Amino acid sequence: MAHVLALDQGTTSSRSIVFAKEGRAMATAQQEYPQLYPQPGHVEHDPEAIWSSQLATAKAAIAQAGLEPRQLAALGITNQRETTILWDRKTGQPVANAIVWQSRITAPMCEQLKKDGYEAVFRQKTGLVLDAYFSGTKIRHLLDSISGLHARAERGEILFGTVDTFLAWRLSGGRLHVTDYSNASRTLLFNIHTLDWDDELLRILNVPRAMLPTVRPSSEVYGTTDASVLGAEISIAGIAGDQQAATFGQACFAPGQAKNTYGTGCFMLLNTGEQPVVSNNGLLTTIGWGLNGKVTYCLEGSVFIAGAVVQWLRDGLQLFESAAEIEALASQVPSTDGVYLVPAFVGLGAPYWRPDARGTIVGITRGTTRAHIARAALESIAYQTRDVLEAMEQDSGQRLQVLRVDGGASANRLLMQFQSDQLGVRVQRPVVQETTALGAAYLAGLATGVWSSPDDVTHNWVIDTEFTPTTDRTATNTQYTDWKKAVERSLNWA
Repeated sequence: MAHVLALDQGTTSSRSIVFAKEGRAMATAQQEYPQLYPQPGHVEHDPEAIWSSQLATAKAAIAQAGLEPRQLAALGITNQRETTILWDRKTGQPVANAIVWQSRITAPMCEQLKKDGYEAVFRQKTGLVLDAYFSGTKIRHLLDSISGLHARAERGEILFGTVDTFLAWRLSGGRLHVTDYSNASRTLLFNIHTLDWDDELLRILNVPRAMLPTVRPSSEVYGTTDASVLGAEISIAGIAGDQQAATFGQACFAPGQAKNTYGTGCFMLLNTGEQPVVSNNGLLTTIGWGLNGKVTYCLEGSVFIAGAVVQWLRDGLQLFESAAEIEALASQVPSTDGVYLVPAFVGLGAPYWRPDARGTIVGITRGTTRAHIARAALESIAYQTRDVLEAMEQDSGQRLQVLRVDGGASANRLLMQFQSDQLGVRVQRPVVQETTALGAAYLAGLATGVWSSPDDVTHNWVIDTEFTPTTDRTATNTQYTDWKKAVERSLNWA
């Protein structure tokens, strides 16, 4: 039993991958599901669409691998973080749509909490900034907006979970109400120093403790799936938020190692070891994972819109039919000719934290073409990553030498080369680029004996392509200065 199933529940699709012991993907199944936009800046998902798509891909991946469910050693879960689901304990039915991490619906609440003087206490205890990104204010919003829900939550009739918790609940037939340190650390309710839900923060946000899941390390056997769900009882043995799972899958186990994931958003994590590092430059202090009785902390820079800008060009502007076409289109021009696209569709994340920002294209002339816009979109991903890296180096006092990359857009060679040029560091892309799912598989497999230690993970990590800087730093610094001017133009719109 050397095969592990990873459930990778993302913002725009659900994916399931069966991994072999050497870290190779044996079978992959993926299914997109609808994005719901009830108002500008508000983003929701139907929890049933999350569940049905994830269940369908899990069954498909197992079948494609030619395995019986009972032959799986374990199941790991990784998930879009901060997305908030409330459901009825008795029926298991959601009480409302999930509020997605991208949603700005609680931005006014966060501003009021800042005015009331609570920002410092949240920052000190959770390592987070007071922003609508995180789960705590989303819970409060749902409790306040649905009649009678708060009283029911206090009685333990209503449960909260991030997506990992909701999946574990459904997979186990309602027996498991659990999350891990990494996901809990993104809620604004969890004290990353005491490793427990914090009573003061619960009081400030008026969230009943009775609705919260049990918080466990990221690698242990929490329980099993109900045999009726996948056809056998399978150990649920690993849980981590998607960015922490990707950091684990990239074998960033030593302090100073960093990875960047190019997905719907863009997320850079730097391993800071067993002690949390406080950020003075707009980054987040977060838990990476809990393993073997120890907790690893990270500094994180969260960019809200990365790959999603490519989706917007495809679906909104209809510049091309598939996302993969953007590289060829952008390569038709040698530069953007001074065009900058700031994809602040839902505000700006790290290091700005400006919910008032909105998407902006500047520098357009009569000669601007589709190709210039496409190239500017790709370059915006690299510029936002540089924003984060510069803040990270200031906070950590370390100069990064190598950045490990993964996620869908890491396959774009034009983007990766421009990224290396902008950062002035080597960019390494591994052979297995599904590092988010792989990290969840490793966490589950370590708990069940498939892998004996993180050294096995390091051994499995192999470089596919390395990009090195090729452009003069004076030129890249000039481009970056103009990028920051463009960012200034995007502020104070919403």
